[in-house]
Amino acid sequence: MKKNHIFLSAFLITVLLFTACRKEVNSVIPASNTPSVEGISPSIAAGNNVVTLSGKGLGDVVKIVFEKDSVPAIFNPVFNTGENLIFKVPDTASGGPQKIIFTNRLGKTFTADFNVIALPLIQEVSNYNFKTGTTLTLTGINLQDVTKVVLTADVATNVTIVSKSKKELVVTMPNTVLTRSKLDITNSTGTITTSQEFVSLTNNFNFFTDGFENGEQDASWGDPGLLSTGVSKSGTASFGKNFQAGNWHQMGFGWNNISNTGYSFLTFYMKGGTKDIEFWVFTNQTPGASGPFANDNQKIRVPANVWSYFRLPISSVNLWANGTEFNQIGWRLQGPNGGDEKIYLDDVMLVK
Repeated sequence: MKKNHIFLSAFLITVLLFTACRKEVNSVIPASNTPSVEGISPSIAAGNNVVTLSGKGLGDVVKIVFEKDSVPAIFNPVFNTGENLIFKVPDTASGGPQKIIFTNRLGKTFTADFNVIALPLIQEVSNYNFKTGTTLTLTGINLQDVTKVVLTADVATNVTIVSKSKKELVVTMPNTVLTRSKLDITNSTGTITTSQEFVSLTNNFNFFTDGFENGEQDASWGDPGLLSTGVSKSGTASFGKNFQAGNWHQMGFGWNNISNTGYSFLTFYMKGGTKDIEFWVFTNQTPGASGPFANDNQKIRVPANVWSYFRLPISSVNLWANGTEFNQIGWRLQGPNGGDEKIYLDDVMLVK
């Protein structure tokens, strides 16, 4: 008898659970043939913001699409009742006034007016350095309706828009007396200032662009540095050097006394070898210049096989720590171990 009682209890629990599940499935508010919208709040928002649609007969919505570029929104049916529908603005929604189109399970559609805030966003740039007429490719989102680009430090100077799409903006840089500037980019939603700052190759002190400038020469240790045509970040050439395995080589430039007249950054592009390598950047006025490996402030990590941009604050690199002038600057590594490595430098300069 006791066993039968246990069996009956288990059976009843199973029936209750099944009934509860059935009720949850059937709890979806059925779709209406006459859905109507009373409001949407907020009526203007950026991607990933939560929006609430209110009205009557809103149940069982199966599809939400933002009109511009037909961008779908993902939503949870649990938050869909006959009077309300809660969903998020997709982060890929195109900016500006538009309709949101809703479709229920009966195929009935209804709409709500909405304004998507989709400010331009720049995530990557083809180059941080420029001369007059340099073409730059800016990659990001919400770039298809950009109407204006200017230099942040000189908003009267327009940057020419060459082409634009949702994720890419191509521009030509103007003539300017500025040493560096961010960009103000305007689309139908508004204006942003890029986090990236662009540097004039013309208005700063150059060690090397397509060749030595300002009187520099090769000051490498071990194998000499070489002008490498056909390998460059910009222009037609870079400065390359072979680092022999097991030797403490250096690549660098000298002998032109350079005084600190208000420079803020040392910037350069560096193309790595077959593996990630740590380099130490120093001058003959850097503390421990003859053995700089203890100074982590001077250490950089160069990724393998790609051009990487480095912008080192003068205050942390200590280029002038032991004197007001230096006449040699170098990039040194320990080793390399395991084999020779070919490394390249391009667009090396001091930036005010």
